[in-house]
Amino acid sequence: QVQLVESGGGTVEPGGSLKLSCAASGFTFDNYWITWGRQAPGKGPEWVSRIGRIGGITEYAESVKGRFTISRDNAKKMVYLEMSDLKAEDTAVYYCARGRLLPFTLDAVRGQGTQVTVSS
Repeated sequence: QVQLVESGGGTVEPGGSLKLSCAASGFTFDNYWITWGRQAPGKGPEWVSRIGRIGGITEYAESVKGRFTISRDNAKKMVYLEMSDLKAEDTAVYYCARGRLLPFTLDAVRGQGTQVTVSS
């Protein structure tokens, strides 16, 4: 059974940092790209970042480039999203999803999400 479980969300002040984690199971992890997407309140899903099968290729939405870093550990079947200089507009539920996705949609094979709130 394919499973993706996000963790690490929370509430942080503007300018702060968070590191999200995504634990994968039930499939051959290093055969797949992994994508992070998000959905802000009242808005549609948004693609954030994706990483290649061995981590050598990383891509970012313009809105997060230079502030977010995606990485993976294939031995642990984990993907991470390190977020810094967080802004109010980064407030959203963050999802990790299986595959080289663009755009990100909620129809993807994904986890349940983790809430990130950026507020003073």
